[in-house]
Amino acid sequence: MKRLSHVVALSRSAIRAKTVIAALVAAGFGLTSQTIIADEIVGRLSYHWSPTHTSAVYAEMFAEEVNKRAKGRLRIDTYPNKQLFGIREIVGALTAGSVELGAVIGIVGFPSVVKDFNIASFPGMWASFEHQRRFFQNSPEGQKLWNAVQNKTMSKLVMYDPVGPVLSCSVKSPMDSVASYEGLKARRLFGTEKPLWKALKVDYQKLGTRDVYTALQTGMVDTVNTVPNGVKAYSWWEFLKYCQLPYQSYADAYIMANGPWLDSLPADLRDILMAVGKEVGDKASASIMDASTAILEEFKAHGGTVTVLQGDAKVEFDQLLAEKVFPALADMVDADLLKAAQEFPAN
Repeated sequence: MKRLSHVVALSRSAIRAKTVIAALVAAGFGLTSQTIIADEIVGRLSYHWSPTHTSAVYAEMFAEEVNKRAKGRLRIDTYPNKQLFGIREIVGALTAGSVELGAVIGIVGFPSVVKDFNIASFPGMWASFEHQRRFFQNSPEGQKLWNAVQNKTMSKLVMYDPVGPVLSCSVKSPMDSVASYEGLKARRLFGTEKPLWKALKVDYQKLGTRDVYTALQTGMVDTVNTVPNGVKAYSWWEFLKYCQLPYQSYADAYIMANGPWLDSLPADLRDILMAVGKEVGDKASASIMDASTAILEEFKAHGGTVTVLQGDAKVEFDQLLAEKVFPALADMVDADLLKAAQEFPAN
């Protein structure tokens, strides 16, 4: 028996592995041959989260279920922890076809390609993940924006994989009033944080997720806007002592596929990919808020305090948003888009 292996490259960095197994059995004067051909397409899924992050768990669940249903014809290999591309690199990699699938945190990755996507991270704009998604799916302005994102990145949405609701957490301050922010040193991850930190008289610097642990440890920063998942998955709760509610925004992540690669798949495999994405994405979306609440309870068990802005403190904070933050943010998106988002119903 001889085994011959051939690897045939597909367009857009897809990998098609073809193995031909030939068995030749000689008996007497006759020759019997049997050839079995197995054809497997491999798609690489790149994401930056640590394996314990809830979003990573659902990304793995997606890959495992696709592999199960595809029965050897399509295999999704996962690459966590920036093994292939980081949080700011993944959009470019998808656009170039350097990877087949990638997890994009929309508020971080898409504004560099389509400026108007900054609307997703405006503090207080959205009441929930569902509210934000319905705007992109159902409103003319939102649909136009989402289509622009997919066209410019040459990618298509396969699955929602929400990262979590965003809140402020600090080493030093309970953040129970506007004045309690002054003098803090914050990490900035995305552009719309700048007007908020400036209005609160907070010093800030741009840091990647991987650098935050050391920055908190050394005192380089003492405050972060994050999701509850980040506090736990990256062990930031070793330093953070306070987190503030209510949530400011909702950080959605999207499992995107390179468009030409997705279109090149046989129709039945493409259907499997999209069906699994819908099913697993629905599970992730249904559980994210409860999971975030549970992590905040764990945070409190670790000695942390969760502050809820209310009463006069909430009025003061909302006034600061209206008078100082939103006027600065308004320059970051199209005026008609902003008006449509502000008027879009939460229910």
